[in-house]
Amino acid sequence: MGYRGPEFYDNEENFEKYMERRQWQENANDTLEKPVMLELIGDVAGKSILDLGCGDARFGVELLRSGQEGTTYTGVEGSLNMVRAANESVKGTNAQIEQAFMEDWTYPAGTYDLVISRLAVHYIEDVESLFHKIYNTLNENGTFIFSVEHPVITSTLQPSGTQTDWVVDQYFVEGYREQQWLGGSVKKMHRSIESYFMALQRAGFHVEHLRESAPQRAYFVNEETYLRRQRIPLFLFLAARK
Repeated sequence: MGYRGPEFYDNEENFEKYMERRQWQENANDTLEKPVMLELIGDVAGKSILDLGCGDARFGVELLRSGQEGTTYTGVEGSLNMVRAANESVKGTNAQIEQAFMEDWTYPAGTYDLVISRLAVHYIEDVESLFHKIYNTLNENGTFIFSVEHPVITSTLQPSGTQTDWVVDQYFVEGYREQQWLGGSVKKMHRSIESYFMALQRAGFHVEHLRESAPQRAYFVNEETYLRRQRIPLFLFLAARK
């Protein structure tokens, strides 16, 4: 039985392997996902930020430093291991970390200017409810920007590791699929690009950007890695405004 998203990281072996992987020079998060998120987020000066599935919150600290005074940050994280790491990361900053599954957290109305989520929404079964909560917690003209594992990937049922080909199957059959990853098993929700887009619209959002993880040469040291990342999109990004 695969773990529920945050619970995966509360397995000590999984957590250690994940944190080790994030230190790799050309890990996918830093070379493919983070650059697009930063581009979509833009200037955060003076903004109140809510980060859903904040992990170790190092990204939140980076945003606080770029926004300087007047920027606030709240991270919500379901994994106890990640919450402990996040609290260490944000020491001495204008940030707070709350331990909760994002689908269960109490969203205060009209509180945040920016809601972000990096590679966590694909763990959620009911995004319709989640997107409505996010819409209500945003201030007028607030934005919601998130990344997920690309539906081409979540529809590919293959073991983890470096792959040479991908078999996209049952693309329009949505639901949880179990993936072998870092030596463990985790459940991720597969849904189509259209489903993400329509769920945002039904929540009341105006979708402003849809991006995929096209590699940018400047973020890669090795030509071989760069060329391999051109083969298939790993991540999907959506930015929407209230």
